[in-house]
Amino acid sequence: MKVTPTELPEVLVIEPRVFADDRGYFCESWNATAFANATGLSVSFVQDNESHSRSRVLRGIHYQLVRPQGKLVRAVSGAVLDVAVDLRRRSPRFGRWVAVELSAENRKQVWVPPGFGHAFLVKSDSATLLYKTTDYWLIEHERTLRWDDPQLGIEWCLTAAPLLAPKDATAPLLTDAEVYA
Repeated sequence: MKVTPTELPEVLVIEPRVFADDRGYFCESWNATAFANATGLSVSFVQDNESHSRSRVLRGIHYQLVRPQGKLVRAVSGAVLDVAVDLRRRSPRFGRWVAVELSAENRKQVWVPPGFGHAFLVKSDSATLLYKTTDYWLIEHERTLRWDDPQLGIEWCLTAAPLLAPKDATAPLLTDAEVYA
């Protein structure tokens, strides 16, 4: 397993070892001991989520204010631009973001720790993401931040308008949003 910190050092790119031959490939997508040894983090996942979306779908920026979730995200089909935003008000990197391309081909994963918002834009015809979370989804604590907030300035590299859920289209800007202390 190769672990690479991003410009937001808590957000990590994880690259599992892949063993490929003419029959196909094998990779270990999750191993708690290897993850702890490589990152110094001990995490416990309680929920696995699967999301399938068509081209140009943009989901996010989502976060859970109470009982925040850490997420280990990977694409099992297609390709997405995956974005993490630091929403910890006391952080020196508050409001900064990082983007990583996740695809079935590159097999990269992203660790999005608690305290960060998460979003993705589908760049292929469709994409399926799997992500493990460190806490359960609690709709009453879910918050959404505006994907095109000029204060954040996320570079989505859009070629056409994204397809949004109503909650994402009407989400508050960072200046009006509830964030982590």
